[in-house]
Amino acid sequence: MKIGIIGAGFVGRAIAKLAIQAGHQTMLSNSRDPQTLFSLRPMIGCDIGTPTQAAAFGDIVVIAVPLSAIGNLPAQALHGKLAIDAVNYYPERDGSVITLDAQKTTTSELLAETLPGAKIIKAFNAIPMTDLEKDGLPAGHPNRRALPLAGDDPQGKAMVAELYDAFGFDVVDAGALYEGWRFERNMPSYCVRMTKAELTTALSLASRNTRPVQDVDNAR
Repeated sequence: MKIGIIGAGFVGRAIAKLAIQAGHQTMLSNSRDPQTLFSLRPMIGCDIGTPTQAAAFGDIVVIAVPLSAIGNLPAQALHGKLAIDAVNYYPERDGSVITLDAQKTTTSELLAETLPGAKIIKAFNAIPMTDLEKDGLPAGHPNRRALPLAGDDPQGKAMVAELYDAFGFDVVDAGALYEGWRFERNMPSYCVRMTKAELTTALSLASRNTRPVQDVDNAR
């Protein structure tokens, strides 16, 4: 697969490294001039481009930007694309979003409103990127860590599940896109190491009345 990544912070760089290691062609981009990323090319081994170029390049496009920046995404280039929502909501960084604070919507639903032509899958937001890079294990390992996803497109979810597996993680399908709240920030499974059975239970027990947990900076 070709993987386009919009956002070159902790999340974008970690996914780019693992995608290259798994044999996928990868393009990394940020909101600034591509030249600002050229120093990463020899370290990661991926192509460098603009967000529009990364969107056009990818069979899967990872959205790894702050929530406050989703309005700047190249909506036209992302039309018809499978887009992974790896976004987390941090009010101290993104500003207050009333509908999220009131737990009436999710980051993925906001992203879907911003990118109405894209197929959104929530994934890669609920693990610290240092863990993503080191915790992968072969399929069938009894202690293999599991990661959640949510979305409305079965084929898209299958493709993201394939990516999780290639990176060394089991998959738990949390359901439709609106169910992505179950593994957003402040939920029991957010950035906590769990097996498939443990994660399945944690997702089923999640409540929108859950109180805040400690932030994990490199999951932003």
